[in-house]
Amino acid sequence: MKKLLFGVLAVIFSLGLHAQTNEEQPEPEKKGYQFTMEKQIPVTSVKDQYRSGTCWSFSGLGFVEAEMLRQGKPEYDLSEAFIFRKCYEDKIVKYVRMHGSINFAGGGSFGDVFNTIDKYGIVPENVYDGLTYGDTSHVHGELDAILKAYAETIIKNPNKKLSTAWFSAYQSLLDGYLGEVPETFTYNGVEYTPASFGKSLGFNTADYVNLTSYTHHPFYEPFILEIPDNWAWGSSYNVPIDELIGIMNNAINNGYTVCWGADVSEKGFKWSKGVAVVPEEDRPDLDGLERDKWEKLSAREKNEMLYNMDNPVPEKEITQEMRQIAFDNYQTTDDHGMLICGLAKDQNGNPFYYVKNSWNTTDHIYDGFFYASESFVKYKTMNIVVHKDAIPKDIKKKLGIK
Repeated sequence: MKKLLFGVLAVIFSLGLHAQTNEEQPEPEKKGYQFTMEKQIPVTSVKDQYRSGTCWSFSGLGFVEAEMLRQGKPEYDLSEAFIFRKCYEDKIVKYVRMHGSINFAGGGSFGDVFNTIDKYGIVPENVYDGLTYGDTSHVHGELDAILKAYAETIIKNPNKKLSTAWFSAYQSLLDGYLGEVPETFTYNGVEYTPASFGKSLGFNTADYVNLTSYTHHPFYEPFILEIPDNWAWGSSYNVPIDELIGIMNNAINNGYTVCWGADVSEKGFKWSKGVAVVPEEDRPDLDGLERDKWEKLSAREKNEMLYNMDNPVPEKEITQEMRQIAFDNYQTTDDHGMLICGLAKDQNGNPFYYVKNSWNTTDHIYDGFFYASESFVKYKTMNIVVHKDAIPKDIKKKLGIK
């Protein structure tokens, strides 16, 4: 009987110990960055620019669509192709007038989106998708090469004067690749022109402000940002970087998205991991034989070791001077346009921005969005666009904006 009692007690003790052990087992540590969203602003779905240099059109219209949502208007899917088609037209006219001495390529700026809406209007995506050349996604290699070759022929002036046909022939090239722009169309049972549809949206481009932060021009004054894709010579207000960050934070916290132009060619930008950071160390702390092995690694292998992003990394403290040096030495270039639409923190409490991109969402960790650290944004921001009411009053006063 005693043996039976001891046996029962042993089993009960064993079960209790097993349960306690299970309860005390820590969960496996998650690898990589873990984010907690602090502020998220509604935006329209991610659209894919694919193999075209038209991020500025995608992000600029994504901004317009988000602004209309903020204003309580219906959700729209606007035509990026209409914007870059009209810019191709305006761009070659300026290129010819400047005898080929400005940039002529698929790139552009946020200002081009607003200028096009003001000048020509806009149409919905289902009215003009710009896909008439046998692809279901935007592939502009052939188009850009042909347009550039045509532009070069015109400025060489082989007839010793420009013919009356050169521009209409150029438009025919655009028609062949992108389709003819409709003079009228019907949307939700109403007939529009591109201009009347643009007005119907109630989007006032005069309410939006372009800002940047560089020391080669005075602060609190506008200047023309000297980057190749600013072919239209749009100007930006210049503010110190800490104030630019303050403007962005104020905008997002008050429900405004931010059009964001930045350089994403940095090694700390990892699209596959959905994160962009500026790691503090430029290489591992190695000695002796390890250093010899390091020097023999390929650039790709070094990159993988330094920037694998399996865990959060300490980041560099970014200064105004660092920004300027990177810009002056072509280390920060007019690389990519995106839309900032939220604020988050990683597991260590570090601030990040939630960014809508215009790349393929298939199998992407955050479905076409990613997180950029405050250090990355501080270092690699080229320029931003925000609604004027998103700018703190004291900064608006310094800029003379009402």
